[in-house]
Amino acid sequence: MLTGTSSVSAELPLGPRLGEPAGRAELSRRLSVIFPDGRGLPPGQGSASGGKAVYDKHCQSCHGPGGQGASADQLAGARMQLTGEWPEKTIGTYWPYATTLFDFIRRAMPMQAPGSLSDDEVYAVTAYLLFLNGIIAEDEVMDAASLGKVRMPNRDGFIDLYRARENQPR
Repeated sequence: MLTGTSSVSAELPLGPRLGEPAGRAELSRRLSVIFPDGRGLPPGQGSASGGKAVYDKHCQSCHGPGGQGASADQLAGARMQLTGEWPEKTIGTYWPYATTLFDFIRRAMPMQAPGSLSDDEVYAVTAYLLFLNGIIAEDEVMDAASLGKVRMPNRDGFIDLYRARENQPR
């Protein structure tokens, strides 16, 4: 039989005490929403020529030289579209919006340090990957104004759930 009062302190944090609490800047960055048309993109800019250096330093070890694939997915160089006999799912054949590519890189890459790239580095590596897929020119600058205007080859390969919902009878 237990006697006395409990010695549990209200000062002990709840949970497994992993990591550090996120600050306002971190929360703001993580909770941002980037839309297909470019709304929500942060300030910054980059081109493919600058993005190659970022890619070589942070991406090539997993995605291979020129995005050809290694331990991680192939990002560029597809010889067959998704409807081909041997479909290749790369940025140029699959991704519907360039802004989604930017957002994914910004949040999740590089794998060993997600979110560690500056916005300028993310714009640059996004531009490099778009260039490798033949979507933009090497000297084209990507920024908040231009990235949402990029027309991805597979943009029409997806169902727009918002538009589909609007067209449903009520």
